[in-house]
Amino acid sequence: MMRIRLPDRPGSLGAVATAMGRVGGDINAVEIVEKGDNGFVVDDFIVDLPPGQMPENIVTACQSLEGVKVEWISRYPEGGGLQSDLEALERMTADPGHAAETLVSLCPVVFRSHWATLLQADGPTAEPIYSTTLAPDLTPAVAASFGPFDATHRVDLASGWSPGWGDTTLVVTPLTQDRVIAIGRLGGPAFLDSEIARLHHLAALVK
Repeated sequence: MMRIRLPDRPGSLGAVATAMGRVGGDINAVEIVEKGDNGFVVDDFIVDLPPGQMPENIVTACQSLEGVKVEWISRYPEGGGLQSDLEALERMTADPGHAAETLVSLCPVVFRSHWATLLQADGPTAEPIYSTTLAPDLTPAVAASFGPFDATHRVDLASGWSPGWGDTTLVVTPLTQDRVIAIGRLGGPAFLDSEIARLHHLAALVK
């Protein structure tokens, strides 16, 4: 997955696609994640690279274009995007009694996060009650550092925040009065306002 900032003008997307193609990049999906009023747009690209092709080559190819900056690149599962939001909603609706667990389990694909966890909150304290496979083993003390739990917000955690974990960016949003969801990315990129809004919207549908 590549997050790229490019000029918001006709031909920019095509130029990036052409640059990727020159080094063997095969684009599977493109999603606009932020469209600002500063003349730039931020897009997420899901790209396949041929065997032996180094990621640095596709970064160089893209950044050789005027006004284009690769903000982040990493391996990520395929399938994330707005369509997956609708699929998540359908699955949540099909089993409303487990809607929270369904949303947590789908977050790594829907939001391209490394992990997600459902927390039982009691005032300033919280403990995990359901997590995805790659989620950290959260102690109550670590979980409490994600607060406050009554409002959607970003949290940036420095390396070592949990044993074996490096710098992590996450978003916390309430689901119900006593349950919240936290989704995290190891090493970034930071969650954009548009991604946070999508998570907040889906979380509001959990009953």
